[in-house]
Amino acid sequence: MSILIGADIVPTSTNCDLFAKGDVSALVGNGLQKILSDADYRVFNLETPLTDSCSPIEKCGPALYAECLTISGLKKIGVDLFTLANNHIMDQGENGLMETIETLNKSNISYLGAGKDLIEAQRPLVAYIKGKKVGFYGCAEHEFSIAGEISSGANPFDPLESFDHITDLGKTCDYTIVLYHGGKEHYQYPSPMLQRVCRKFVDKGANLVICQHSHCIGCEEKYGNGTIVYGQGNFIFDSNKGFFSDASLLVKINDDFSIEYIPLVKVEKGIRHATGEDAERIMSEFNIRSEQVKQKGFVKKEYQKFADKMISDYMLTCFGYKHKIIHRVLNKLSGGHLSKFFANSFKKDEILAIRNFIECEAHRELWLEGLKK
Repeated sequence: MSILIGADIVPTSTNCDLFAKGDVSALVGNGLQKILSDADYRVFNLETPLTDSCSPIEKCGPALYAECLTISGLKKIGVDLFTLANNHIMDQGENGLMETIETLNKSNISYLGAGKDLIEAQRPLVAYIKGKKVGFYGCAEHEFSIAGEISSGANPFDPLESFDHITDLGKTCDYTIVLYHGGKEHYQYPSPMLQRVCRKFVDKGANLVICQHSHCIGCEEKYGNGTIVYGQGNFIFDSNKGFFSDASLLVKINDDFSIEYIPLVKVEKGIRHATGEDAERIMSEFNIRSEQVKQKGFVKKEYQKFADKMISDYMLTCFGYKHKIIHRVLNKLSGGHLSKFFANSFKKDEILAIRNFIECEAHRELWLEGLKK
């Protein structure tokens, strides 16, 4: 048995013509194409709706979409299963999701993690691969795409439900795999809470938990009877540019459920199997981070440093200054000190009030409900 799990796929304006033509050689290269074709089963995250009607929802961040004809390239890559449990699958509303599902069904590509309502979105998928029964479960953190009891969308991570779903799935499968869409973008370690969530999935029976969404390669943690991967990077997401976007990992699962990693590098409009110095660099950095998370207290200390770096942006965004032109110009001229000054200008009692609104479940629920209106 050989299973390959890749990260985010998004046909974009730079390479949608290659997807439409099914030009797999240009997208992934001959070497990676052979690796994909040799596998028994291939799983990816479809990070965009497939629709010919662009009608974006109101949301924070970009509203993605790819035309239905790009399914040709997705099919030729050899995708067997897509998780749709992510923060972009509802970018074009219910019609966009339904058209995506219809397109996948016509192409005989399986999916999980989204549906016309919560019940449908929660359903796992069980695949029979070389005599093994493998259960897949996809869920996402709450970001504009989540299904409701009578509304379409992605399967939400719910601590009162999701762990039980894994326990139930494990009772009927040889192996259980969780595809968790969450964590902070461009952060290469787990947050303390993300680590607790992923470990709990393993405690409940998951053999492998893979966190997608971060757009960067993270690290591996061996925990209990399972493996946790905190970030793979992108598979093909050409317009997703940034410091970490030049590399990613394929996760390979062998017959005995041992885990291997296949390093990938970004090229113009696509990706390639990394070899030589590129492969050495990618795996060396991944292994270093994987050793670091074993150190007692490391995850908490590293996350605190990250939070200290990000708090100014969060405060400014919440209170309306970050995108004002005058503020942006002056902040740039000051070398970023103006933003820090603003964030530090709040009085202690004001900061405590903000913290309480976010930290307290009752306050947070009320605040979020009010913001929806």
